[in-house]
Amino acid sequence: MEVVEQTNDPVTLTAYQAVLRQAGIESWVLDHHTSILEGSLGVLPRRLMVETSDGPRARRILEDYRRDLEDGRLEEIDPFAHQKHERGEWDNG
Repeated sequence: MEVVEQTNDPVTLTAYQAVLRQAGIESWVLDHHTSILEGSLGVLPRRLMVETSDGPRARRILEDYRRDLEDGRLEEIDPFAHQKHERGEWDNG
């Protein structure tokens, strides 16, 4: 396994996981419980991990996602969209 991102922002991590999931890449967040133990002060970043074989592709996908988001070519992904859909709260716009 290898680290593809480190951040203190749990919303960003969730969005990154959603992007990777859409690309068929499984990911895991490490250090979540450590962050809770330190009092949720945001001092210890959480690590987003993928299988080593998926690392280069996952980094490219996340770089493209960040660039497209910054350039205004994407709206932010709602990482909870699938849960809203399951509850019947999905808005097709």
